[in-house]
Amino acid sequence: EVQLVESGGDSVQAGGSLRLSCAAFGYMPISYCMGWFRQAPGKEREGVAGIDSRGSPSYADSVKGRFTISRDNAKNSLDLQMDILKSEDTDMYYCAVATGYDCYSGSWSHLWGGIHEYSYWGQGTQVTVSS
Repeated sequence: EVQLVESGGDSVQAGGSLRLSCAAFGYMPISYCMGWFRQAPGKEREGVAGIDSRGSPSYADSVKGRFTISRDNAKNSLDLQMDILKSEDTDMYYCAVATGYDCYSGSWSHLWGGIHEYSYWGQGTQVTVSS
C-alpha cells in the first residue's frame, strides 16, 4: 500500500511563492508517474502538473511559466514550486501516483491530467492566496 503525505501549504499574498512537497511511503514500484491536482469546494479536481518516471513534466495552461514540478526518485518525493501566485490558485492541493500502463505508454504527456490515471492520493494541503 502506498501512502502519500503532502506538506508546504500556507497562506500567502498574491505574487508570492510556495513550495509544496509530497513524500511517498510503502511499497513503490520501480517506475511510476506522479502528479499534482487541486480542488476547491464544490468543484471538480483538476490537474496542475504531472511528471513521468524519467522526469519529463507537463503543466496545465493556467500554471505554465509559474509552477515547476520535480521529483526525486531516490527519495520517492515530489515537489511543486509555485511562483507568481494568484488568488485563483487558492485550492486544496493533492499529490497522486500513477502505476498503470498509460504511465509507460509514451503518451503520458497527453494523459497526465486524467484523475482516473492515478491509483494513490494524498490527503491534501491547503494553499490560500490573498490579493
